[in-house]
Order: sequence, then structure tokens, then C-alpha cells
Amino acid sequence: MRTARLRTVHPVLWAGWAALAAGAVLCVIGWYGVSGERYAERQLPYLASCTIPGAALIVAGAVLLTHGRSALAATRVEELYGLLVTEPADAGASGPAVTAPLAVSGDLLMVPGGTLWHRADCPLVAGKAEAVPVDAKVLAGGELGPCPICEPSEETD
Repeated sequence: MRTARLRTVHPVLWAGWAALAAGAVLCVIGWYGVSGERYAERQLPYLASCTIPGAALIVAGAVLLTHGRSALAATRVEELYGLLVTEPADAGASGPAVTAPLAVSGDLLMVPGGTLWHRADCPLVAGKAEAVPVDAKVLAGGELGPCPICEPSEETD
């Protein structure tokens, strides 16, 4: 999964850098041509043929780089999410990998100093000795938010 997505992202990044470089070269050539001409009517061809397309390439390169970097970040987030919600390969079970959230328990837990409340079998708090039951006052006060992984509900407790 990772290499297939990254192969589609890297050409976009390379195209962005190439467009930025070509745009910079065209702007320098246009500036050099304009600087050698005294009259505005002789400067316009340099502006039209080099500087304006160079500026357009710089903008296009910036857009491609932004898109490529956001796609790369999205790929990394998907990979990390996949690692979080799937069972390890050496767990001994030969069943299919779990792709849905793992937590279904009715007990609600929180980690002191944390900002989220979780179900007891949420992978983020499962096995943590410091996890404590959530107090109803804390839930009612709105100090904690629900975990986006196990998606607990207040009615569960």
C-alpha cells in the first residue's frame, strides 16, 4: 500500500520543483532582457515571453508542491491508522486483519492529564495501568472529548 501511493506522490513533487526552477529561470531571463532595454515598448516582448510565463510556472510549482506534500501527509496518516487498528501479524490468529475500531466495551476510562475518554478495550488505553474510570462530573463538565478511535458514547456508562 505504501509504495503504490508514494510512487504517485513523488512525481507530483518532482514536477513542482521542476516548474519552480523553470519559472525562476524564465523570470531571470525576462528581467535580464528588460534591464537591457530603455523603452517600454521594447521591454514588453520580454515580459510577455519570459516573465509572465515564469511567474505562472512558479505559481503552478507551488500548487503542485502543496498538493504533493498534503498527499504525502495523508498517505502517512493512513499508514499510521492502519498500524493502529490492525492486529500484529505474530498474534497467533490466522484470521483477517481488523479494519474497524477494536473497542466495544461499556466501561469508560481516561488517562489522568489526557483530553479524551475511551472505552475500556480501546487500543489507546488497553493495558495501561494509569487508566482510571471516568467520573460522571468530568463527562458532564465537558473537560474531556470522546476518542475518535473507539467512539464511545456517554450512555454506555
